[in-house]
Amino acid sequence: MQDTTKAQELFGQLAGKTIDTLTVWAEANQRILRDLVDLGTGAAKEGVRVYAELSRSAVDALRESQAGAFRWPSTWKDAGSDPAAWYHKAMAEGVQCAQQAARRAEENVQVLTQSAERLQASTEQAGRSIQESLAGATAKLRDICTAG
Repeated sequence: MQDTTKAQELFGQLAGKTIDTLTVWAEANQRILRDLVDLGTGAAKEGVRVYAELSRSAVDALRESQAGAFRWPSTWKDAGSDPAAWYHKAMAEGVQCAQQAARRAEENVQVLTQSAERLQASTEQAGRSIQESLAGATAKLRDICTAG
């Protein structure tokens, strides 16, 4: 009878430790999944932000190129009367367009760089949070295993 009581007591302790262990892992998994979902959501928002910035830049560039294309026909009449002045004006406008394109490219690179920095910071934060969750779970599991 005493052996049965000890066996039931041991089974009860084992069942309790099993439940405690499963609870610790469930909590850790919940925190880790929350961190991963937050990271994914942040990355998606960042992607939308970058897409919007690059799209705005592309639309502005298209608008400027169309405006330039519409200005050209009006300058052709000047080409016959003063070709040198017309050529000078055309070259100046070409240089200005090239400078604007370079400025836009630089702005786009800055947008992408800032986005990468924000994503890196978010990823590092998620990594730290996951490490903390796992370290906490490990400590709790040690306590469960050593509790007698």
